[in-house]
Parts: sequence; C-alpha cells; structure tokens
Amino acid sequence: MLRRQSARESAARTYARALPIVPVRARGLTIEGADGRRYLDCLSGAGTLALGHNHPVVLEAIRKVLDSGAPLHVLDLATPVKDAFTTELFRTLPPALADRARVQFCGPAGTDAVEAALKLVRTATGRRGILAFTGAYHGMTAGALEASGGAGDVRVTRLPFPQDYRCPFGVGGERGAELSARWTESLLDDTKSGVPLPAGMILEPVQGEGGVHPAPDVWLRRMRRITEARAIPLIADEVQTGVGRTGRFWAVEHSGVVPDVMVLSKAIGGSLPLAVVVYRDDLDVWKPGAHAGTFRGNQLAMAAGTATLAYVRENRLAERAATLGARMLDRLRCLAAEFPCVGDVRGRGLMIGIELVNPESASDPAPQDSTASLPGGTGPRPVAPALAAAVQRECLRRGLIVELGGRHASVVRLLPPLTITDEQTDAVLDRLADAVAAVAAGPVVHP
Repeated sequence: MLRRQSARESAARTYARALPIVPVRARGLTIEGADGRRYLDCLSGAGTLALGHNHPVVLEAIRKVLDSGAPLHVLDLATPVKDAFTTELFRTLPPALADRARVQFCGPAGTDAVEAALKLVRTATGRRGILAFTGAYHGMTAGALEASGGAGDVRVTRLPFPQDYRCPFGVGGERGAELSARWTESLLDDTKSGVPLPAGMILEPVQGEGGVHPAPDVWLRRMRRITEARAIPLIADEVQTGVGRTGRFWAVEHSGVVPDVMVLSKAIGGSLPLAVVVYRDDLDVWKPGAHAGTFRGNQLAMAAGTATLAYVRENRLAERAATLGARMLDRLRCLAAEFPCVGDVRGRGLMIGIELVNPESASDPAPQDSTASLPGGTGPRPVAPALAAAVQRECLRRGLIVELGGRHASVVRLLPPLTITDEQTDAVLDRLADAVAAVAAGPVVHP
C-alpha cells in the first residue's frame, strides 16, 4: 500500500512522507497499523480529534443520523441536526459575541472559512486590504495563502508577531509585544506608510503551524483596541486552537478579547469535515448567494460536532487540557535543561512545541537587555530542522506520532486529544524524552 501510494499520489503529499504507516484501527489516543504495531497519536488529525479516534459519543451521534433515515445532503436547508449543532455552538461562544452573532456554513475545510471571512469583511467595509502576521498559517487556498505569507499580494500587509525566543525586535517579553503594537499603530496612522485603512486584521491566538507561539494576552488586548478604534474588523482564526485545545474553550478567552469574526473548523466537526464563520450581526450585509458552496450541510459532521462540543463543555475538558498542558510543559522544560539541542519549549494547554537547535553552532547575538537571550547574554542558537526530523523518526520507532512545524520545520509539535489520561501522558513524555536522548547522543543507524 505504501509503494502504491508513492506511485499514484501527488508529490504534494505531506504527512505520508514522514509517517510511513498504514492505519487500520484506532481508538482514543491509539492507532494500530497494518503491520500490527500500535502508536500513540499526538498528531490528532492536526488537532481535529478533540476526543481522539472513534470516541463513543461521536460514533453514537453518527449512527443515530444514519439510522434515522435523515437526508445526508441538503445544501444549506434547515434540519434538526443543523439546528442542534448551531444551538450547541452558540452555547460555547463568548457571550458578548453569541448574543449578536450570525453563522455562515462554508465549504468543508478551514481554509474555506478563512476565504469566507476575508470576503465578509471586505464586503462589509468596502475596503480591500488585510492585516496579517509573520509566521501565520490560515490555509492553502489563494486568499488564505496570501494571509499566511505563502504568496505575495499587495492587498496583504505583514506585521511582526510577538514571540520570546526569536523576537523580531531582539528583545522578547512585554517589550517585544509593545514594539509589535507600536509598529501596527504606526503603519495605520502614518499617512505616508503606504498602508491604507484595511478591511480587517486576521490572527491566530496561538500560531500553530508557525511553531506554537501563543500571542501574549496583553498584546492581543492591544490589537483589539487598535482595531476597534479604527473600525477594523478583527478576525480570530480558531481553526486549530478552538474547542478546548489551549485550556479555554476558545483561545481568545485567555485574554478576554471578543473578536468581530471567528473562523472555526477541525474539532468542531467531531473528526468529519465542517467549517463555519461566526461574526457580528452588523457585518451581515451579504446578498443571498453572495457566498455559497455545495457541501455546506454535512449532516454527519454536524451531528458529530454537536456531540463533541457538548462532551468537551460538559466534562470540562478545556480545564483538563490546561492542567495536563502545564504538567507537560514543566517536564519538557527539564528536558531542555538536560539537552542543549532543545532550544525552547512553549505552548498553551495541549498545544505544545519543542524547538530543536544546533548545539554546536554559535548563538546569534542578542541585545544586552534581551529577555530571549541564553546564559551569557547570547541569543538563541540556529534552528536545526534535521534534528527535529530525526526526533520525529525516533519517536515513530518508539510508537509515538508527532508533527513538525515552525518556519524552518524545526519544532516538534504535540497535539494529543483532550481525553488523554495521566498514564498516557507519562508514556508520551517518556517516549519523546527517549527519542531526544537518542538524537542528542549522535547519529543513529537503523537496520
């Protein structure tokens, strides 16, 4: 099967290259391959599986729809399944948004919802430009790629995203976040900046594919004030951060920010394709048919999504993610203290990144007051994508599936399901630590 996949499928395939396995069964955190090996899955469908594989409440919700004889394809018509999903979704939203929200069902992927959000704010404001951030990832369609930095377009203005370890201003911490905010204000208020008032600003509360960089809460609140004062709709991309992943049901809740638009996908479909845009009712100026699509009414995904949203809410899995995530970060930081090839450990809730660096290379120079500097006043060491790939391979040999991310694919990412147990958490951390130790010891030759 792997040989046939390689011969038949596009050269653009991604996960299949780094993870040469053939899943045949799965439950919770565990995947069983065709070769009989079992793996702990900390990829979780790139964050899609909030409850892990084949959770009983999800399977029951799907069976119920199948057994009911309900239509599975209804375009955007109202159905009991859709009504139940919308009701549960609105129940979880920040109250200040839910009280005056509208929802647009889009095509099945998060990138479709991003495209809809960009079209929405452009229609509502009559403006064209979009503000986005370095390191962003919003999808693979044309508009989403522009906002992600993957394609050049004069309509998108790139702004510096604050982070501590590799701060674009070389200072990190609160000072770096303040400089990022000032940069934004200067571009918007300077009539000679070349940046006209935009249609909207899009950001991730935690940059996922960009290397797991949580936006500082104070900075996110500052962005809200900047956009609000200038009548710029703020779009929060919660495709990967939503449904309890970061320790709150929606990641914007950490800062208390209420965006004008939220882009949602991945976990809201309970493992099946579903994407929506939720936005303030005063932005709802679309004409009928202004944004459409054939596959907007996935009844099985809505049923699975309702079950997932309710289960996460009723069982307080967001709080559980916060507790377990803090525990995992503590242990991983001990790993960083032991192995110089681990440059940084960061994350929020069960969205965790471990950045691999070259321990033999000289550190980049850093300002004397840099909060991102290492002992001795030096900056972070150069990224080491080859080491990160080696850690991923060693993890797989030990039965652990992890993802790589970051600007140079140098960050090992952990996205376990919110249902992971304490015992499974220990197993994940043990296997990861063993893999890092193997890579740090030098070249590993396998038969």
